[in-house]
Amino acid sequence: MIPPVPPCPSPTDLDMWLAGSLDRLTALLKEHTPVSRPSHHSKPWWSPHLTILRREFHKAARMARKQGTPALRDVAHSSKSGYFKAIMTTKNEHWSSFLLGATPQSLWTAKRFAYRRTPPSFPSLPGAETPQQMKEVLLGHFFPPREPFSPPPRLRPYKKAPPLTKEEISTVLSKCSPTLAAGPDGIPYSTWKQVNKINLSLLLHILSPLVSLGYHPASLKG
Repeated sequence: MIPPVPPCPSPTDLDMWLAGSLDRLTALLKEHTPVSRPSHHSKPWWSPHLTILRREFHKAARMARKQGTPALRDVAHSSKSGYFKAIMTTKNEHWSSFLLGATPQSLWTAKRFAYRRTPPSFPSLPGAETPQQMKEVLLGHFFPPREPFSPPPRLRPYKKAPPLTKEEISTVLSKCSPTLAAGPDGIPYSTWKQVNKINLSLLLHILSPLVSLGYHPASLKG
């Protein structure tokens, strides 16, 4: 349940209300939502033999750290060397088999893997040598500083503002790709879509006061 918004809240009150509501919701999601595991496409070259070598390498490394004898350090070094050599060998074998079984449709994929894209060059700017200096120059040019805006002491609803609807929220979420990286809360769009699908009123209760009061909270900026 989302607690009600204080009547005629100040900007600080609305910021605190939104931050508390989102913190409770995201805490529940992180506690009860299973973490997605990598698919079989992430490492198609992996093999059960590498799993055994990795387990032996980590076991030898732990023993070497605990006891620290020269013999155990040598065993850990040999295990690490064999493990990474096996990875390189398995990758090369997988690449060779991929090229042997390449089809006209997969030739462009092979070309993309073989010839990496060159990183795009960034033009030089006068008086800016580092990326941080370039960022400051660009921000100062395109977004010059303005006079600070002082929000009203109390927020009152706009009578002419159309109310937010469940359909609007569902439409916006449907346009968000589930493969995009998660934001600062660490929760991807795919989870927010499921939340809205299960409870259509939850996000509506959180966002409706912001629309009716015409205020963009500080916790959502940036």
